Order: sequence, then structure tokens, then C-alpha cells
Amino acid sequence: MFPIPRSRKPWVLALTVVVVLGLGGCRSAVEAQQTTATSGPVAAGGDLRVGVLGDLSPKTFLQIGTGSVNGHVLANVYDTLITYDHDTLTPRPSLATSWSTAPDGKTLTLNLREHVRFHDGRPFTSTDVRASLQAYLGGPWTPQFKRTAAAITSYDVSDPHRIVLTFAHPTGNVFDLLDSAPVLDGSKIDELKAGKSFNGTGPFRFDSWTPNSSVRLVRNTGYWGGSAPLDAVTFVEARDPKSLYTRLRTGQLDVASGLTDSDHQIATRRYGFSDIQLTGGESQVYVGVNVANPALGDPRVRRAIAYAVDRDRIIKDVYRGSGYPVNLPWPRTSPAYDESGNRTYRRDLQRARDLLREAGPVPPIDLDYTTGGSDRIVAEIIQSNLREVGITANLVPNDRTVQATKLIGGQFSGLWILQHAFAQFTPSTLAVSAYPFNAAKNSSNYSSAEYSSAADAAWKIADPASPQALDAYRRLDRVWLDDLFLIEIGVVISSVTAAPTVHGVDWDRRDQLHFDHTSLATSDRRS
Repeated sequence: MFPIPRSRKPWVLALTVVVVLGLGGCRSAVEAQQTTATSGPVAAGGDLRVGVLGDLSPKTFLQIGTGSVNGHVLANVYDTLITYDHDTLTPRPSLATSWSTAPDGKTLTLNLREHVRFHDGRPFTSTDVRASLQAYLGGPWTPQFKRTAAAITSYDVSDPHRIVLTFAHPTGNVFDLLDSAPVLDGSKIDELKAGKSFNGTGPFRFDSWTPNSSVRLVRNTGYWGGSAPLDAVTFVEARDPKSLYTRLRTGQLDVASGLTDSDHQIATRRYGFSDIQLTGGESQVYVGVNVANPALGDPRVRRAIAYAVDRDRIIKDVYRGSGYPVNLPWPRTSPAYDESGNRTYRRDLQRARDLLREAGPVPPIDLDYTTGGSDRIVAEIIQSNLREVGITANLVPNDRTVQATKLIGGQFSGLWILQHAFAQFTPSTLAVSAYPFNAAKNSSNYSSAEYSSAADAAWKIADPASPQALDAYRRLDRVWLDDLFLIEIGVVISSVTAAPTVHGVDWDRRDQLHFDHTSLATSDRRS
């Protein structure tokens, strides 16, 4: 179960001896209710229709994608060991009810919830936890928490209701992994990879999948956290945001995830739909740079691009002000946030031109973007910005699958536009997990001894809020600002659009929607 927003608390994730007890098994329906416009009395039952972009993809199931069909299915069919709420990175119980960490930070013991069953009736045990975490290390998945999972050197599963994890070194972001990793049925992982079985312990059971059309989930009446109000959730797949908007406006959908910011604004301000801002799940829009391309190998060229980018215009016009410009990846809610660092590169066309004169002529460069959303507009603005300083950027449109494949494989030839996440987690996670940032292997084909050293230092500090950790974050900042293997544009807060008859939509830090306490007003119940 994913907790709801709480008042701001100190940012703590201490990996000294910690024991968490008695926080209960589940949020109440009152706690889970989010602030959304509603009409009519609430009643159990009904089928919630949720519009999403793209199709379910078992081959990329553990690869986190903001607002993806995979993510929404994971959030409702599966549970995780612990959960974060929207405001803090303090872990809270889910399938793990309590835990303790050894003083050296190399052993974590988790006590597991008893009497939990998978949807097929099989009991949940510690061996499922082991199989779920080890799934991060094998194909066909290339999940972004793979490096963190690889730091686990042994699993003690001698007790079916307790698991002991041993690490190669203190791992300051281990709870990020435990919040993100779905607990899978260890006996059916091969079937999951083939898309033949989705057997979880979550509040909804997987019912059916019609490729390129819809995914249907039905209520798990035996859920350990209490039966969900809805009978079912149907994810209706669309190819583009405009189709989502049309279906929402004509009453064919109750919730839409993936509208353009302009359509979302029209729907909520003009037509009375609810604006559900996914706070705590901030993402960052950026320009990626393949530093192996000779045209981009000179840091002066990359700095010229950083000075040319019109961040204010992009945030204001494309994202309708639902965010803020940055030079560094950290959102304001992160303990690593540094306001002074975000003033390093402001739009300065003359300085950009001077740097390019020093560096010499730059040949035309490809600029890849994802079709079907706001990235095209961002790419066109960047193309215009670069033209102003003498760089020709050729736009290359890709569908979501191709764009993701290029990102994971480091296959972009020049520049690209995308959004990244993970900065909303423990700060060290960014440099050891996210495809664009991973110090071991990243999408920009960038490497340096200083970057690897700073990433490892941040990762292996037990207390992510300690002075030592903050020093490591500043070392990372210096690498990003000096070498610019990606160029941040701004933090973006995503939103979901819902009909006023929808109550209690929840979400997590990966912008995955949770419907365990969602209900439809009586006037809009459907069976």
C-alpha cells in the first residue's frame, strides 16, 4: 500500500540500527482520499476507465517509465516491501512490516507480513522476495536499479517470513530499491517475461490484455489491505495525447494520464475536470548529449548549448508553468538541491557565440525527440535556440519504443530531448541508477574517474543527509556543470486529469497511479 501525503518531516533514511514497528497494514479510505473535485455520493463498485499512452510491454516490465502502462499495472497488481509517501523518504511498511540494519550498514533484516497470498492462492514467502530482487539482474529486463540490486551479495531465506540481505558495502539507497521493486511470484517469473502471467499480491488481479487496445484489472477480494471499492480498472490505450483528450471530453474515459499540458489546462479550467498534480514524483526535462560525437566532444560546445537554451520559455509555454528552470537535476524537495548551482547557465547568446568561435565550426547535429507529446515542441524551441548561435540541429522523431531503446543502449548520435526521474529519490540513486546519469554506463557515453569516485562516495554513505553525503552531492554537481554530458532544462510536475465523479486517486514517486482507494460517484457507477 502506498501512503498518502503527510506534513513535511525531517529527511531521514538512517542506516544505523533501525526498527520500524506497528505502523499498521494499510491506509484507511479516509487517509487515502486525495483532494479532487467530486460529485455525488460515493459507492462501491464500478469500472474505472483510465486513458494511457502506449501499450503494455512485458519485455520492459521492470524498466521504470513515468506514467507508463507498465508502471500503472505494477502499482495495482503488485505490492512492494516498503513505501514512501509524497513528502518524505522515510520508509513505511507494506509487505515488510519491520526492519533493522546492522551498525556497519552491510546487513538488512526484513520481517515479512504473514498470511499474504498471491492472486492464484499461493502463500507469499521470503523466497519470492529473493526472486524479485534477483530479477533485476537477469534479462530481458534492464532495470535502472540493477546496480543497487547487484550490491546484494547474499540472501538468507531460511525463515519464510523473514529475509536477511547482505551487501558488498553500505548502500545508502537500498530503500529506493525496496520501494520500487514489485514483489513477483518467484515461481512464474519466466511466464511474466513472456507476458503470460501477472501474478501479484496487490489490490487488483490481472484479468485480460488486448494488445494495443486495453488492459483490464479486477478487484482482489482477498487483499491483505482490504478490498478496493472499484470492481475493475480498465486501461484504455491511445497512440497520442489528442486522442486521450477527445475520449475524456466525450465521456469515454474517467481519468487520462498523458495529456499535453495545454489540453490538461483547458480540461481543468474550462470544463471542470480535476487537476491531480503528482507532487513528489517530479521529473526533469533535459537535452542529452552524446559526448562520443566529435562535434560535441569539446566541452565549450556543450557550454554554448547550455547558454543558448531558453529554459524560461520552455517551462512557461510548453509546460504551462508547472515546474521551474534548473541547471542541476535536483528538485527543490531534495536534500541535494542547490539554488546557487542553478544560476550557472542562464540564457546568454553572446557568451554562447563566443564559446563557439573558440571551439571552431560545429557540423549539423541530430536532435532526437519522442513523437506524440510535448517533446516535439521542446525540440523545435531548442532547434531555434541553437540556430541563433550558429548550430544546425536536424530533428529526428522517434516513437516511444525507439526512443527508449536508444536511451538504454546509448545509441543517440547527437542530442536528444527526454525527461528523467530518480532525482526525487535518495540523491545517490541518480548517479548509480538512471540511464542518463549512471557513472558505470550512461546514455551519453560519458565517463570520468572523478564522476565515478563521487558517485560511489555518495552511494556508500549510510546516512544520505549527512555532511559527508552533501559533500559528495556537490562533487557530482561540479562534474555535471563542468562537463555537461546532459543539459538540464527544468523540473516538471506531472498532472493527471480526472472527471469530477472520480474520488481518491493516489500515486507514488514514480508517477504510477494507485486505485486501491479510488471510487466513482453513485451517478457514474458502471458494472
